[in-house]
Amino acid sequence: MSELSEQILSQQPFPRLMGVEILAAGKEAVKGRLTVRPDLCTAGHILHGGAIMAFADALGATGAFLNLPPGAGTTTIESKTNFIGSAKEGSVVAGEATPVHIGRRSSVWQTKITREDGELVAIVTQTQMVL
Repeated sequence: MSELSEQILSQQPFPRLMGVEILAAGKEAVKGRLTVRPDLCTAGHILHGGAIMAFADALGATGAFLNLPPGAGTTTIESKTNFIGSAKEGSVVAGEATPVHIGRRSSVWQTKITREDGELVAIVTQTQMVL
């Protein structure tokens, strides 16, 4: 895991457990990847929907955190996922979260999850509350 990924995920134990890797992180976008391990799959050997949502949540929450004022925190208060395709066990999915809205009390992030061949797996839209 890269130093950037370690630094960002040091306070996020669940994404670390899943194997989320942060590749780039800034106020305008957060990029990551996830290897589709057997323990993250359905009986059909495809990435579980909950794993897709958790991956996207980690990326969007990271973006929201990077846009917070000093001393503030954030939490997800709403998340919606459109499942478009699937990702097979053993493959790697990529995610990119970008802000739709950044306000004083909340931010909204859209994350696109894609397969290695560029095909879309899911689009996740989440709202983060500023604490």
